[in-house]
Amino acid sequence: MSEEPDYSQTSTGLTDADVRNTMLASIRLLLILTIVAAAAFWWRMNWQSAVLLLVGSAISSTSLWEWMRLMTAINERMDAGATPRPMGMILFGFFTRLGLTVVVLYVSLSYLNGTVLALAAGLGLGLVSLVIEASKLLKRPTS
Repeated sequence: MSEEPDYSQTSTGLTDADVRNTMLASIRLLLILTIVAAAAFWWRMNWQSAVLLLVGSAISSTSLWEWMRLMTAINERMDAGATPRPMGMILFGFFTRLGLTVVVLYVSLSYLNGTVLALAAGLGLGLVSLVIEASKLLKRPTS
């Protein structure tokens, strides 16, 4: 008899927990970068731009959180022998968040007289934090 292979670990030695921890670390880094960037935008521009940056950063952090939840649910479905969570609520939350994102973007751009650059910077901070944390994960020695 042969043992069942461990599908939760990829060929690079990364586990599902490693990826989850990386996503959580990128959300923490995003919060730190947001505080610094919001203070800079408030100081150089105005408070409306700082709020737009906060809106963009909030959208980025919720996006990272939802992608992590979706990735976890998909991995549970692919793992042999695991009891997966129902996908219906996860997908409903994912698409609801996308719809709310459109509404929040529209409202914030309509009523705040800040620069759109601040909103784009807030959205970009999520990508920057994810790239930084993912590069740390990939540089980690594998066992």
